[in-house]
Amino acid sequence: MKFLSNEQLAFVFGLLGNIVSFMVFLAPIPTFYTIYKKKSSKGFQSIPYVVALLSAMLLLYYGVLKTNAFLIISINGIGCVIEIIYLIFYIVHASKKDKITTMSLILLVNVAAFGLVMAVTLFLLGEAKRVSAVGWMCAVFNIAVFAAPLSIVRQVIRTKSVEYMPFSLSFFLTLCATMWFFYGLFTKDYYIALPNVLGFLLGVAQMILYLKYKNSGKNDAENKGSQEMKKFHEPQPPEADAQC
Repeated sequence: MKFLSNEQLAFVFGLLGNIVSFMVFLAPIPTFYTIYKKKSSKGFQSIPYVVALLSAMLLLYYGVLKTNAFLIISINGIGCVIEIIYLIFYIVHASKKDKITTMSLILLVNVAAFGLVMAVTLFLLGEAKRVSAVGWMCAVFNIAVFAAPLSIVRQVIRTKSVEYMPFSLSFFLTLCATMWFFYGLFTKDYYIALPNVLGFLLGVAQMILYLKYKNSGKNDAENKGSQEMKKFHEPQPPEADAQC
């Protein structure tokens, strides 16, 4: 049996990475369905979608600068479109204050910051250094994105509740990190591979925490109910006479 070449393995993992990443991009649909039903985005923040759009824009730019990076370009091009749709939908249903905040964030992060990155790398750096510089930016930014859920992990440990850390999202993020790690490994693109090592480790940690604490809330409720029932069935001391 002939083994697949590095190029073929890279294509397989890159294709799988595209499929899983697409599913991750679609994960917020229930949130936006809730916004649609309520006709209001109150209680939801736009920051995750602004950050996700910037991440997709940086990776798309990196893919364009590189050669033979169609699989990076394809999924991040799709990701940019999906995140823009989310943000438009959010703005339509947001309050006046949230509209102004969200549009300010988009102008500051997705227009000004990304425009500055493009201007500096295109006009001040040569082609080889340009790819390396943008690759490092993508790697550092992706590490920051992967590290963002640590606040949720801390909350799970403190509260022993997994209410705000769904297992399915942690699973798909871990699977996504795995696919892109192997894609980066087989293409020798360590700007892609290295951040996904952290993504994989954090994803596994989140799933372990979920399995550890998934029944904590139920157990607490059952224990509380048992204590109340025990208290109810315990013989009560006779009441003292009201008259002396």
